[in-house]
Amino acid sequence: MMDSPFEAAFRATVDGKPLGMKLLVCLLVPPAVVLAAIAPDHAHGKPTRPAEGFGAVLPQAPAPRPADGAIFNVAAGYTGLAEGRRAHAVGDPLTIILTENLNSSKTAASKTQKNGAFNIVPPSAGPLSFLDPNALKASGGSSFNGQGNATQTSTLGGEVSVTIAEVRPNGTALVVGEKRLLLSQGQEWVQFSGIVRLGDIDADNRLRSTQVADARVNYTGNGSIGRASREGWLSKFFSVITPF
Repeated sequence: MMDSPFEAAFRATVDGKPLGMKLLVCLLVPPAVVLAAIAPDHAHGKPTRPAEGFGAVLPQAPAPRPADGAIFNVAAGYTGLAEGRRAHAVGDPLTIILTENLNSSKTAASKTQKNGAFNIVPPSAGPLSFLDPNALKASGGSSFNGQGNATQTSTLGGEVSVTIAEVRPNGTALVVGEKRLLLSQGQEWVQFSGIVRLGDIDADNRLRSTQVADARVNYTGNGSIGRASREGWLSKFFSVITPF
């Protein structure tokens, strides 16, 4: 059975390789490059939805106390005189005051220079006297001058309420929380987690973010304004394939 003209062209070989495979590669490579350019958008801190694991933590229901005839019950919300109303148990809320202000600066400079010369003086008499002294001179030189300067300033202010997710024996606690804002042009959210000392919490259940260890703050959003501030997929494609 004879192949059709299309099948014959597909099976034709160029430089020992099937022509059809070359055409197939040419059709599949551009979409793959485009997908590679678009995929890193989520890996560089630009999610389209809030991350999981920052929801409010609820306290566990106390186990039923066996009937002993007493009226006083510690599990019913008792607070010690020294503790007051400060947050100290799982599920208790407190407010984190965001006072992040980071400044960084870096400057680098380098300079190199090199010169060299080569000169031969021929004899004034003899078989080499015909040589021109100027033709036997050679010199070379190279120089490099580079400078670099980078400055970054990050400021974050505001307040976010969190809940205690875990109380540890050393007097510290793990807190997590988030705040979501649904606006007309999209959604914004602030997520916070870290380790606090229960003794640093003031009487109003407030704590500065600079007193939180292993603090993690996520502040981002989505919507039309967020999309306008990101690079388009076609521009990313050319940024990937450009050699410059």
